[in-house]
Amino acid sequence: MPLQHAVLALLAEGPSYGWDLRASFDRAVGPQWGLNVGHLYQVLDRLRREGLATTQVQSQSLRPDRTVFQITTAGRAELDSWLSSPVNRTRGYRDDFFLKLMAAARRDPDTLARVIHLQRQRYLQELRSLAELRATAPADAITAMLVDAATLHTEADLRVVDLAEESAHRLLHEVAVSETRPEASNEPETRAV
Repeated sequence: MPLQHAVLALLAEGPSYGWDLRASFDRAVGPQWGLNVGHLYQVLDRLRREGLATTQVQSQSLRPDRTVFQITTAGRAELDSWLSSPVNRTRGYRDDFFLKLMAAARRDPDTLARVIHLQRQRYLQELRSLAELRATAPADAITAMLVDAATLHTEADLRVVDLAEESAHRLLHEVAVSETRPEASNEPETRAV
């Protein structure tokens, strides 16, 4: 889980507690990630359960006690292992847009055209938002790379929409052909003996 490893990287810098870790995370990767503090505490609890971090309760005079997390030797080994391996695509080549194309092509040409149009508009809006973020975000290297990577991914997604539009006639034709074929029986074949 990459988020777990990112938290280990922050803990490798020294002991810390939830809210401070969240602020460090936001400073490190920028605001676009949107790490929820509740999710962060779930990650921290998992790190503790797996022996990758330990906890110590610190008393505070005017506030409730706080739990400070510290990376363990096993946590450092896990972080090193993660940093020593390439990132693998976790979702394969699955994309919800392809499911929408399949469903829309089974409706009618207008539905297919509308789905393609709406997706194009969404990606164009994402590109505008990313351009605004690029202009207003801190100029640190990680944030700039994240925004650039998101822009490249969105441009690639927009190209897929172009491909879908170019293939719309073929999609509709293949659906029409498949609907005219006799349905295959779900019953097992029986052979004469």
